[in-house]
Amino acid sequence: MSKQSSTGLKKFIIGALLVAFVASLVWMLQPAPNAVTLAQVQQGYFAESINEEGRTHLQNTYNIAVPISGFLQRVQLNTGDTVTAGTSVFYIEPLPTPALDARSREQAREQYNAAQARLEFAQAELENRVAEAEFAAGEYQRFQQLAAEGAISQTELDRARNTLQRATSSQRSARAAVGAATAELENTRLMLAISEGTRTSEGGQALAISAPINGVVLRRFRCCEGVVSAGESILEIGDLSELEVRIDLLSQDAVRVQPGMQVRIDRWGGKDTLEAQVRLVEPAGFTKVSALGIDEQRVSVYATLLSPPSQWEQLGEGYRVETQIITWESNDALYIPVSALFRQDNQWHVFLVQNNRVSLTQITVGRRSGIYTEVIAGLNAQETVVTHPPADLRDGDKIRAL
Repeated sequence: MSKQSSTGLKKFIIGALLVAFVASLVWMLQPAPNAVTLAQVQQGYFAESINEEGRTHLQNTYNIAVPISGFLQRVQLNTGDTVTAGTSVFYIEPLPTPALDARSREQAREQYNAAQARLEFAQAELENRVAEAEFAAGEYQRFQQLAAEGAISQTELDRARNTLQRATSSQRSARAAVGAATAELENTRLMLAISEGTRTSEGGQALAISAPINGVVLRRFRCCEGVVSAGESILEIGDLSELEVRIDLLSQDAVRVQPGMQVRIDRWGGKDTLEAQVRLVEPAGFTKVSALGIDEQRVSVYATLLSPPSQWEQLGEGYRVETQIITWESNDALYIPVSALFRQDNQWHVFLVQNNRVSLTQITVGRRSGIYTEVIAGLNAQETVVTHPPADLRDGDKIRAL
């Protein structure tokens, strides 16, 4: 090889190395593609909804209270027990007689002895009056015979009749006195018989309180026997087949809800989504303090369950559920994740992905539902957009999907 050829080869190698070095330097100095998350524009069923926590609720519950003051027998029913309309759920006895102290017992004992003596006196008086009446009756019969024979005058016969009538009247008076003395003795005996405030042993005196409907015991406020006052609540009964859902919405959401709207119930414990329908939007709101301590104006919305009871038979009154009230729906709508949207020049924009580069695209959005929003104009189905775009992402930047 000639010296000239050797010199040319060296220059070529050095030039190639310089080109490779410059190319690698340019490549290293270029910005790296942004790593982003992507999502496709979807087309299909889309529904605008209000998502809120709810509680199962019974429109009609029956609070069974004591109608009169008395002594409650032990309530045998427990929460969850079924009851039938007309069957007894608990019993009320008369109040126990107050116990007597030692002095009162001694006084009652003396009153009993006095009443017993008066009864004996009345019985003896009755025996005297009976004897006198029998004697007067015999005398009157004898005078009647003598008057018939003309041995005595009519005046003496009338006198004998009058004596018999007075004797008979005295006998009735003595018999009544015996009855009064007997009643007085029984009264004093009863005072002595109940000296420790004992309850009556006659079961027939207990008042039975019946269930007004077929249902189950929701709550038992009192189980043990004891004295109760009129109006005191004992049981709460309801029919779980009438179960519905109460949803407390923010007032600005409640104005968009109308009776008849569809409601979906999720995360209630079962595997199926339950269907319901709005029955009532209450016309009056109330103030509720949120977990952050903010006063919120809420409105109660009631939804009737439409799914068969066999699907939600494990639900009870006051259970927590997640509800979705459908305010609008379409079977052919474009929608994207809300996280793809951002505001620029008071307009909504997205970064549309084309050939691994992003293109700043203005769009028109419509209704929202949870994490998705409807796209009215600016995008087509199956196109790809960037979700959660980085703050430094610019139009035309290269990207790579995470």
